Amino acid sequence: MSPTALERLALYFGALRTRQGVLARAAIGAPDAGDEALAHELAGSLSAELRPDGTVSGGAVPTIWRAHELLDLGRNGDDPSLAAILAWLLASQSRPGAYGDGCDKARHAQHICMHYVRGFFSPAPAEVRVAPVTLPNGKSFRVEPVARFAISCLGLRAALRASLGSQPGLRQHVESLRLLATQWTGWSGFFPPDAIIAGLHALALAGRDTEGCVASIVDMVAAHQGPDGLWPNADPFATLEALQATGLDAARTAVRRALPPLVERQRADGSFGTMAQQERALVALRAILWADPDV
Repeated sequence: MSPTALERLALYFGALRTRQGVLARAAIGAPDAGDEALAHELAGSLSAELRPDGTVSGGAVPTIWRAHELLDLGRNGDDPSLAAILAWLLASQSRPGAYGDGCDKARHAQHICMHYVRGFFSPAPAEVRVAPVTLPNGKSFRVEPVARFAISCLGLRAALRASLGSQPGLRQHVESLRLLATQWTGWSGFFPPDAIIAGLHALALAGRDTEGCVASIVDMVAAHQGPDGLWPNADPFATLEALQATGLDAARTAVRRALPPLVERQRADGSFGTMAQQERALVALRAILWADPDV
């Protein structure tokens, strides 16, 4: 009898001495005896790579992702390294180059200028191009404004996970994102699907104030699920990750529909390709455990 997708993933992650390995084994319920010490060791190594300014190589995406990694490994806001990253992130809020910075007639009409969009993080000055950029889950953004939008959403997720959501600037970011989401009524409008997914993932972590908004987006995403269970023009792994973050029954149903074509992509070793290999395998593992462990 062939192994299930979950069994392949368990074998894939079984001996990996990585953050993803630690998280996967914990999710499956089969942690290694040394995983607690390994998590501490990994967090120490990741912290040691920070520059004095709190960044990783001065780059926005690796720095923001480092906050997520440390949070995954059990660090909290009292940890000096995580605190340094978050301080750097907050200092970038509403700076030149942030999504929505400036205004012109076309952007004003779309409500995506400084008069409507506030609190976003700037990954770089406006004159410095950040696209194309690939996020740690393997999703690439090639259009400049969308890349800046997605990076800011990744930053917002880190800040919300670190329990900073009550700060006025972050509440402003969340509210701006919620208002932008009122425009996300279709799958082929001004906002591309992958931007909608990035926004959904951030809003899903924002608490009660966005519950209705998140539910509406999930319904819209589910309505545009293709006959094969996946989503046209949207990265399946990013979409599964965002849907799972909502915790909603409608999202679970959509994830369950997406699992068969996802499993078809699985390789014999349990992975799903070479792009962001461990991260995508972790996304798939969590999706399967959440929606249908028997896949």
